[in-house]
Amino acid sequence: MNAHVSLAFPRPGRLWWPVWQRNALVWKKLAWTSVLGNLADPLIYMLGLGYGLGSLLPAVDGVPYILFLAAGTVCASTMNTASFEALYSAFSRMHVQKTWEAILNTPARLDDVLFGELAWAATKSLLSGAAILLVMLGLGLIQSPLALAVLPVILLTGLVFAALGLIVNALAPSYDFFMYYFTLVITPMLLLSGVFFPAAQLPGALQAVAGQLPLAHAVALARPLLLGELPAAVGLHVAALAATGAVAFWIAAILTRRRLLR
Repeated sequence: MNAHVSLAFPRPGRLWWPVWQRNALVWKKLAWTSVLGNLADPLIYMLGLGYGLGSLLPAVDGVPYILFLAAGTVCASTMNTASFEALYSAFSRMHVQKTWEAILNTPARLDDVLFGELAWAATKSLLSGAAILLVMLGLGLIQSPLALAVLPVILLTGLVFAALGLIVNALAPSYDFFMYYFTLVITPMLLLSGVFFPAAQLPGALQAVAGQLPLAHAVALARPLLLGELPAAVGLHVAALAATGAVAFWIAAILTRRRLLR
């Protein structure tokens, strides 16, 4: 493969859809287990910290802590679900099960496979985020129809973190490699992006860094919507997420081509 082709921006065709369908059919067999698994961790945070720690705290940014935490939890869950799917599940299909190799023996191209994986990971994150929103609605934590606008935010956030995950997937020699990504990237992002406390509490230098993180942009969009308010600088946050996702998917495509097609 020449350098020009290997560096080309991915151009998936219509055959990405069968890749998505294939992953959906496999997931369907364990759908309830998967959904419950994706719900457990964020609900423990939201209910344990929100009601437990929240009862000891004053209002945060003018709202009860449980409401403040709920919006961050939705975004964090989206990030985690998309990341796990684009890392562990995609790696299994690419390296262990050789599913990608089998698909590439059909008319489908690698760009189709990658986009199908990206779309599937984002879909799973959307399902996870929507399930959390339903729980929040049942707990009386959602009282504005603006909360419905969080769904496209969840989808966009899922696409971004799925694309970032596919970069790491292309570099990983084994499952163990993913722990570096979670420890050095995902966990710091979780702590710095305003999920558990306002980013304004951070030192000035960290605030500047935190404000550029994709999870921080997602939280800045989701939190006001869940509180029944319109976010400030919507275009900026959406553009930042879209640009991050596009560049990350491009890099993931280049690295995956080099790994599988060289």
